Amino acid sequence: MKTLTKELWMETPTRRAIVSIHAAVERLVAESGVREGLALVSAMHITASVFINDNEAGLHHDYEVWLEKLAPEKPYSQYQHNGYEDNADAHLKRQVMGREVVVAITEGALHLGPWEHIFYYEFDGKRRKRLLVKIIGD
Repeated sequence: MKTLTKELWMETPTRRAIVSIHAAVERLVAESGVREGLALVSAMHITASVFINDNEAGLHHDYEVWLEKLAPEKPYSQYQHNGYEDNADAHLKRQVMGREVVVAITEGALHLGPWEHIFYYEFDGKRRKRLLVKIIGD
């Protein structure tokens, strides 16, 4: 069995951002040499997410609006978590969007639906964070 473990580092200039990591994951699958297996992509911070969906700007805007309704950033005083930090909303948004994705690898490529694309979603940016990519298979 082959394995590859890599970390990708992210640093967004804004508090919230959706960043495509699809090409980076594809490169790592190719580097791994795995033809049949699985790729795990996981946000290693509790205020960030990895998710799969359509690569469409309108949908990304809709996520922002929807998540802000579910867990508004302000007023900061609405959250007991906020004190030293002001990121309680980021923790809640991450809980909704999830921590990680697992994607099948078939014939050396990510096995996804026609519109599926892998993204990193930052909810409390302006600092370096890492993602784990773990690829296993034959």
